[in-house]
Amino acid sequence: MSFLPIILMFIVLYFLMIRPQMKRQKEQKAMMDALAKGDEVVTAGGILGKVTKVTDAYVTLEVADGTEIITQKAAIATLLPKGTIKSL
Repeated sequence: MSFLPIILMFIVLYFLMIRPQMKRQKEQKAMMDALAKGDEVVTAGGILGKVTKVTDAYVTLEVADGTEIITQKAAIATLLPKGTIKSL
């Protein structure tokens, strides 16, 4: 009976912290695996760009006409809907 509060605390911790974080990581990995040429993304640093090339670990982004940068796939924070950059 003395272990019951500890077990209950672990169960609450699992459902409030661990499970949502694992779900978020799974969604992030699926997004990175689905990156393709032409997608519009935002990096963790806040840079908006269009994907021009995808390799195993790196992504080339076009941030302006004729200006491309290379960033790690892990630095991609959000996948934007098509046409978002043009509307800005």
